[in-house]
Amino acid sequence: MLGASSLYPFAYALFISLFDWNWGRSMSFIGLANYTRLLGDVEFWLIMKNTLVFATSATAIELLLGLGIAVAVDRLRFGATLVRTLLLTPLMISGIIVALMSKVMLDSFLGIVNYLLGLIGVGPSTFYGTEATAMFTIVMVDTWWQTAFVFIILLAGLQSLAAEPREAARLDGASEWRIFRHITMPQLAPLLLTVLIIRSIDTLKVFDIVFGTTGGGPGLATEVAQTLAYRTAFAYLQIGRAMAVMVLFSILVLALCALYLRLGSERRD
Repeated sequence: MLGASSLYPFAYALFISLFDWNWGRSMSFIGLANYTRLLGDVEFWLIMKNTLVFATSATAIELLLGLGIAVAVDRLRFGATLVRTLLLTPLMISGIIVALMSKVMLDSFLGIVNYLLGLIGVGPSTFYGTEATAMFTIVMVDTWWQTAFVFIILLAGLQSLAAEPREAARLDGASEWRIFRHITMPQLAPLLLTVLIIRSIDTLKVFDIVFGTTGGGPGLATEVAQTLAYRTAFAYLQIGRAMAVMVLFSILVLALCALYLRLGSERRD
């Protein structure tokens, strides 16, 4: 049942993508025309590039930061519960609220961030207002929001590792860095791969933060696959073309998942 309910939306989207449909009664079969137009559209490739830039940047930063925080909290002897609770707070906030909060805090005239920067003689900066800074700002907001997910998973993994190998290495005089590199990281690798897959898929599906902050602008600087599909479907009423975007995007996600799983399989072999 679960498999059928997962496959049906994709099969229906694939079917609709073969039609020119404006959500009315007029529905014309046009074959692969939606796909050929998209694949020949320069803007489509720019938007797919934006999606990949956001996904790879946010995932990489969140993994590194989450791993570092997890290692640091794992070594705390006092206050670990309080620190863990504080770090998990952003995860309790919805994406659209995070987007609105960041817009207020980063506002050029009223935002607290620009006020603090002004105290040290920097700014004001229009974080979401220029092509040079808008994508970077969205990546940083997502990092603030989602690093706690990486942190809590990796912290659980660290605390479940057997202590004996690390204690034996310390008795042999190994440094903490060598213990982390040669004992902790290999044991943590399967969990890191799982987190990498989850965060990669999640960041590729980004919508709420982009929609709630820049709406894809300025220009197309932060437009991503999800906002393109939304705009194509609900602003331009080109449902078939929007479904074609989603089908192509799903193929990209499936290819990425297959690559990750193959890397994991090769590593186990």
